[in-house]
Amino acid sequence: MDKIQMAVGEVELPGIPIFKKGKVRNVFDLGDRLLIVATDRISAFDFVLPSLIPYKGQVLTQLSRFWFDYSFLVCRNHMISTEISDFPAQLRQSADLLYKRSMLVKKARVIPVECVVRGYLSGSGWKEYQETGKVCGIKLPKGLQESSRLDEPIFTPSTKADVGHDENITFKEMEKIVGSELSDKIRKISLELYQKASLYAISKGIIIADTKFEFGLDENEELMLVDELFTPDSSRFWPLATYSPGKSQPSLDKQYVRDYLLSTGWDRKTPPPPPLPPEIIEQTSRRYLEIYRLLTGKNDLP
Repeated sequence: MDKIQMAVGEVELPGIPIFKKGKVRNVFDLGDRLLIVATDRISAFDFVLPSLIPYKGQVLTQLSRFWFDYSFLVCRNHMISTEISDFPAQLRQSADLLYKRSMLVKKARVIPVECVVRGYLSGSGWKEYQETGKVCGIKLPKGLQESSRLDEPIFTPSTKADVGHDENITFKEMEKIVGSELSDKIRKISLELYQKASLYAISKGIIIADTKFEFGLDENEELMLVDELFTPDSSRFWPLATYSPGKSQPSLDKQYVRDYLLSTGWDRKTPPPPPLPPEIIEQTSRRYLEIYRLLTGKNDLP
């Protein structure tokens, strides 16, 4: 164990302007670059919960770092460094706070579409399939079950909402937002990223059921990955050993928290969301740390 940290719910950096505050991440403006700091906040059903998950921000940052390195030949990304020694000198005074949960990145113009790839039928995709036999306009074979493996992964974009719920859209609707050429390129890269990561994860005993990507354009209008990559916040991770279609699967991701909230009787619409009991917080933290260790083979987080 390197350092023991208390859970971090808020981050302020003296003299550094905040660029954006998301549900989980605070982004700081360093002029020509940004600093993304992942807190231990957790969101579900479009609400930030009143509970913190220890080490969550570190898992998100370090797992994204692993995947950004792993996938660089498929698509460039915005990561410059996660090493505090590479950060501007004025950030050194906050080194303990930033430890393993911060990433120095290039600025980008973010494309306003969530790029979802599904290899298995779950979540909103399963719900839509039950109602229409399609997911985001893509017709699927009859008779599929919850958690069924799809013959081929599918690209199912959604609108990117800062407030409120993302909504699934068809590829034609994405083309209207982004343009045909860029949409085609993003779809091709997204499917390739998913295939490459899925093969790797299976070798570690993990199914990546689905995931979402965010893309941006740099100052030269070149495409690159931004935000996070194949984390338990952006992906569904299922243990291969217990996979059994026809029902929901045990998971090593945020679904554990969603399932708990559903069990409380909370309507998912009325604020505030209920706090998480200590045992749910502990189990969630353990699941995040476990998926990090399983996928990276590293044991450098507690």
